[in-house]
Amino acid sequence: MTAASIRQEVIANNIANVNTPNYRKSVVDFESLLAKEIYGDEPDGKLKMARTHDKHLPFVPLNFHAEPTITQDHSTIMRVDDNNVDIDVEMATLAKNQLYYNAIVTEFGGHISRLKGAITSNGQ
Repeated sequence: MTAASIRQEVIANNIANVNTPNYRKSVVDFESLLAKEIYGDEPDGKLKMARTHDKHLPFVPLNFHAEPTITQDHSTIMRVDDNNVDIDVEMATLAKNQLYYNAIVTEFGGHISRLKGAITSNGQ
């Protein structure tokens, strides 16, 4: 949720500077960093598990340190004033990020509801 919030601010800043000469748009990278921490350099993109006994699976708490990073995009120049913000791309990215954030909030709310139900059910 934090990455989506930061991305929202960055996109809003890009849109606000759409007519600023020499402005370079910024982008937020998080999902690829998190995937790299989870899967490492595994080509198949699957978690590797190690069994200590035929009937046991290990429990290892996942400790991720991925943080959203903001970088400037210097790769493209769209206009003669050296501004590289494309308003259509930014608006589409804004809509995509809003849907992503809403999906995360909905899932998190459902998780909290299930936890609350498990706590208050008294084992019934």
